[in-house]
This record gives sequence, C-alpha cells and structure tokens, in this order.
Amino acid sequence: MEAHEKGFFTEENSVEVVTGRNKNARDERLKQIMEVVTRKLHEAVKEIEPTQQEWMEAILFLTRTGQMCSDWRQEFILLSDTLGVSMLVDAINNRKPSGASESTVLGPFHVKDVPELEMGANICLDQKGEDMFISGRILDTAGRPIEGAVLDVWQANDEGFYDVQQLGIQPQFNLRGAFRTGSDGRYWFRAVKPKYYPIPNDGPVGQMLEHLGRHPNRPAHLHYIIKADGHETLITHIFDPDDPYISSDAVFGVKESLLADFRRVRDSSRAKAYGFAGEFWEVEYDFVLARNGEGEKPAR
Repeated sequence: MEAHEKGFFTEENSVEVVTGRNKNARDERLKQIMEVVTRKLHEAVKEIEPTQQEWMEAILFLTRTGQMCSDWRQEFILLSDTLGVSMLVDAINNRKPSGASESTVLGPFHVKDVPELEMGANICLDQKGEDMFISGRILDTAGRPIEGAVLDVWQANDEGFYDVQQLGIQPQFNLRGAFRTGSDGRYWFRAVKPKYYPIPNDGPVGQMLEHLGRHPNRPAHLHYIIKADGHETLITHIFDPDDPYISSDAVFGVKESLLADFRRVRDSSRAKAYGFAGEFWEVEYDFVLARNGEGEKPAR
C-alpha cells in the first residue's frame, strides 16, 4: 500500500482522502481539475447535508438529463446554459481588450456552410414577419474599418422558430446568410424582426426551471459569427432592449453592451428602396474585433 492510499475516510478529512488517491494521475491538469471539483462538491454536500433520498433524486435527475441527449439535442448543454455556467466559461475564454465587442453563447441552432449572399440581400425567404433593415460597420479596436470580414448571421422567425426546427415548413437557410465587407467595413442586409422563444423545456432541465419558478424564454436577438484575417473570431448576439424577457434571459446571454436600438421607421421612400411594402424596423450596430493576441488571457 502506498502512502497516498492510506487514510480512513471521515466526514472531516473526506477531501484529503479522496484527492490523495489521485497522486499518480497521468495528466497534471486533470489532477488539478479533479482536486477542485472534489473539494467544491464535498463542500456543497457538507453545507447542504442532503438526505440520502435527496441525493438519489439528484442522481436520477442527472440520469434523466443524459437519457434526454441525442444527435440533435444536448440536455447537459441546456443544463449548463440555465445554470449560467456556459456564459461563465464563455466570459473566461473570451476576455476582450478595451473597446472590443463582447461575446455570448453560440446557441444550438447554428448551421455550417450557409450561402454567402450579396450585400443587402434579404435573408427572409418566406416573406413572413415584420420587415427589418440591419446595418453597421466592422471595425478594429483603433476604429479602422476591416475589409473582407465575413458575417455569418442567423435568427428565429417572428414565431420564435429557427428553420432547422421547422423542416418542411420554413425554407432551407431561411433567415440565415453570410456577408463579406468591402473596404469601408460596412455591412447591411434585410430580415424580419425576431421574437422571443423558449429553450426546449420538455425535459428534466425544463422541469428544474418550473420547480425554481423560472421561465424558459430567451429575449429576441440576432446571432452573429464574425471572422476576419488577423483578428479574433467573435461569436455574439444583438438584443431588442424592449423585449419582455430582456432582463431575465433563461441562459444569461444578455450583456448590456449588446443591446441594440430597434427603431420603427415610417418612411415610404426608404421602404420602397429596400423593397418593403410599408413600415419597417431598423437596427444599426457596429462590431469591434480584437486583433489576434490582443485579448489573450493572462497565464495561470
């Protein structure tokens, strides 16, 4: 018996006994992680003092969460999202220099290899919803326009559904597209005003939210992935500040800097120029990308 294997388990020394068994771990990072996770978990159990029945309920909850996962649904990611862990990991891994746009979660409905469209194209393919014109600039932290930046954009429709949620109902690539900036760094495209929607709430995570008295809704937003040579990729949203759920996003994805101004426009000449039949919404929002290495995390 090696020295680190000795020690009888007690309530008082539980952390030391358990983490001591990991002395010969092949991966130092894994060893560090398991030491922290074990310590925090034991601290929580000692503070909560769950009954054995309560602990079994926790295990069964995690079991049901795993059983809900499939090729198209990841209930554990949903659990991470609703506990704010996904956003915390995102914040730690995307610390930005001053002036750079903030990131937020990717979300489950991104689709790779969307078609690149001509600047100004309408990404709404089924002509449903309230027309909207979105524009802005892609800049670096010195305020210079970035040429050749590619914006991958997508959104839910006016009923709160993405195209992949309504196959055969919405056209493929509805409310999705990619755009490439010119020398002035400007972008513009047409879409529809998005609506809030619930995250999947028919599983154990939804039951957890219900028991906690929390709603499952995400406020209305547009998704962006912005890439440019020599700059860090930005994954982010812009949000409608007047949405009823703007202050209580179920996955904590809203940041104050990502609130955009959604303006109602009643200008028939502009509407005609954009190909709209009447009144429309307008959003103008600039994104600022950090240069590669500019926002590096400090070393541990």
